Amino acid sequence: MSTAAASAAVLDHPLWEDIDNSADESRLPGQRKALRSVPAFGAPGAGGLDDPLRLGRAMRLRLRDAVQALLADPSIAGLKDAPKLAAVVLYAKSRAPKGEKKDNQTSTWGAELGRWLGVKESTVHHKVLPVLRGTDALHTLVVRDAKGHPTGLDCLLMPLWNARKSGGAGHPLALTKAELATLLRLIEALFGPGWAPEGKEPTPPGLLAGRTGKGAATDRLGLLLMVLNTRASGWLQLVGGSVKKREGRGAATLARLLGCTPSGARKVLARLTEAGVVARQYRETSTRMRGRSRVMLLPVARAYGRTLASVEAVSGSGAVVSQRPVGAVGDHGPAGAVGALGASGIGGVEGAGDAVGQERPDGAEFHADHASVVSPSVPVQLSRGFSGEGRGGEGRRPKRVCVREDQAADGESATAEAGSPVAKDGPLRGDKPKDSSAGERDGQRAAAAGAGGRPKVVSWENAQQRRRVTLPADLGLRVALEPVAGLWGRLSGWQQDQVEAAAKAELARLKGLLALPDGAPRLLAERLTDRLAETGGEALVTRPYPWLIRRGLVQRQACTDQRCDDGIRLDTGGECENCGNVRHLRRARRTQIAAEVDWERPGLGNDERRRVLEERLREQVAIEAEDFLWRREQARAEQARRDAARAEAAERAERERQEAAAADAVRQAMPCEDCGQDQAAGLCEACGYRRRTEAAIVEAGLVAATWMADLTDPGDVATVTAKVRARMEREIADVRAIFLSAMGPADQETDPLSTASVLAYGALHTAQQALPEYRRCALAMLGRTMEAEAEARRAYQAEQNRPWFQYHPTGADAVAAATKAANTARERVAEHLLATRLEQLREQSARRTETVAAAPWADRLPELAARSLNSGTAGAVSA
Repeated sequence: MSTAAASAAVLDHPLWEDIDNSADESRLPGQRKALRSVPAFGAPGAGGLDDPLRLGRAMRLRLRDAVQALLADPSIAGLKDAPKLAAVVLYAKSRAPKGEKKDNQTSTWGAELGRWLGVKESTVHHKVLPVLRGTDALHTLVVRDAKGHPTGLDCLLMPLWNARKSGGAGHPLALTKAELATLLRLIEALFGPGWAPEGKEPTPPGLLAGRTGKGAATDRLGLLLMVLNTRASGWLQLVGGSVKKREGRGAATLARLLGCTPSGARKVLARLTEAGVVARQYRETSTRMRGRSRVMLLPVARAYGRTLASVEAVSGSGAVVSQRPVGAVGDHGPAGAVGALGASGIGGVEGAGDAVGQERPDGAEFHADHASVVSPSVPVQLSRGFSGEGRGGEGRRPKRVCVREDQAADGESATAEAGSPVAKDGPLRGDKPKDSSAGERDGQRAAAAGAGGRPKVVSWENAQQRRRVTLPADLGLRVALEPVAGLWGRLSGWQQDQVEAAAKAELARLKGLLALPDGAPRLLAERLTDRLAETGGEALVTRPYPWLIRRGLVQRQACTDQRCDDGIRLDTGGECENCGNVRHLRRARRTQIAAEVDWERPGLGNDERRRVLEERLREQVAIEAEDFLWRREQARAEQARRDAARAEAAERAERERQEAAAADAVRQAMPCEDCGQDQAAGLCEACGYRRRTEAAIVEAGLVAATWMADLTDPGDVATVTAKVRARMEREIADVRAIFLSAMGPADQETDPLSTASVLAYGALHTAQQALPEYRRCALAMLGRTMEAEAEARRAYQAEQNRPWFQYHPTGADAVAAATKAANTARERVAEHLLATRLEQLREQSARRTETVAAAPWADRLPELAARSLNSGTAGAVSA
């Protein structure tokens, strides 16, 4: 949908219809007549069937998908946490569709929304609502009472409105009334501000209601997302893959939820832990190293009835024994964000004790937990990070995981004899080596290494390159690659990266071709579906990677139109008109050639006619191919010519810029023409102010002479201009005295150049202030001349003679209109007379005096130096 269409659709929404303001003015529109509190459930996380944090698995997944879809909307995804949380709150408080005028709307006001976000009202009005309006994520309408005073704000969340208008009931954002109420109740329990209505039971504040100020919105949003991704056991579903040791897996999980860095998420997790809603735990290992980390949401655990002792044990300093230290290698391979955080592993109503040991998300690669073998009789040796390495009871060193790969297929090698006592009679898992290809590969490796000693150990980095089972976390890529999800699971890690990069590039190209860029993932998914249908299904694709790179993701243009894909327009979905034109031209050409053959060689048989027609068609195709090559060469030559012209223009612009810079440098080095100051660019600042002051004084004298002097008498004009000059010089002298008294002698001696500039600017400012006053007086006096009065009388009479005033020319309306016309005419004549007389005075002054350019200061210095100093001059200099 284009921006104009979206705006028109929003304007047609009932939100913008007339609002009934006849209700009681003492309450806000949309506000309940009496605050209705949520059913009393005690403190959040206190347990009980009516606890708002006690969500069923289906409800939790439904709410989680809705919140994630809202935060992933393009209009909200790139915003800060405060606008994101505001969108979630407005979404939870929105009305479910019932056919009413205010469906999908929310009624609130700035102070109330700030209590939900934990920020001030000014922050809401400056950093939350304007940001949401700027990205078209929120449309608001100020509601006023009968007196016009603002009483509230009607809000329409556009992602929700678009989802319900276009996506239907199956869209993740299209929650029912009961689901919206559940989400709102959950938010109230987590960070609701709480209410105390008169005559009713108070609604207690949420867990983070007291957390306000900087970072409050981030903490509240993070707690909500963690609760929605926490199972009934209270343990947060942690992401898989390798994580930084400093931040930890819990911070990496929260960073993926919030879309921030792990370092920032670690700070949020620390604040939530300090608030008492989150507990972090590290399992102890047999080597007394810190094992895998876990994060428990204490209110969720209490809500599902976990015993107080177990919860306090997690929130305290206790630990559970584990076998793998956190620093050991062999971490889970990376998994998709959705697979890591969105998979479900508890059926029905989630059990309370089912997820205690389930740190690995469903989307992460499996890492086998091997059974323990014979208890060692020697001190435990630190492993090299390989799981399942045997430790016998003979006090020998532990072997590498590949030690048994040295045995041949028949199991008679010396390496097999040196294996673990537990595995002397066969493999650890009880499989026969000869029954699998792995055993044959083991034998081949043993044969290859028989001459030189032990085989090479595969590097751990290569062993960690495991393919991802789930699709990429990006929503657009997931939609586009959904038809080939089966082929995705058959790719290696490197191939998946290449396919993901190719899909991103194709999506970016499609977005540039379409009027609605959001439809690019759907188009790519339809293309992959059609390609699979042509192949016969995923089962017939024997080589997934080449098929995806060379066939599935590639656009096949049937004509020269870039929007054509197998004869289908990408932007409209209909048949390509250009392809139809090409087919029509080919048919017409074939018909024309067939007619020419029939006319030139009549009476040919069918076989001979077909042969001749095919020869003519091949000739025509060759001619067209030659013409196409010629046109392509012409296009290349034209493109090269344009590139050369563009490069030449760029060089010319660069050369002109360099010449201008050099000229400016030379100009900057020139001395002042008036005072000789070095590096003044031809005119220093003080002299520039003096010249402008002199021009303003001359202009003021001429303006005054237009009405005070006889323009035909040069002496009279000179007298008036001299009086104006004397008056303005006195004013300038007064201003200069004030400046000098304010500066003081020490300041004047410290920086004389700055002092001169300040004095010159003060003189200019005084002259510029006096010039408009002289002009105003001149216009007033010229408006009283005979010409102005005559023009005013004519305008007055003409306005009275208008057709609409001719029957009553002396009426109030006629007199007012005529007076206004006369004043306008008088002002117009005065301005004309002023401009004409000023031009006349300037011409007279130019004819009377010749403009003599002042000699440069460098030329005047030798002349002044040669002059002898008389007594008067010497006395003045000595003084």
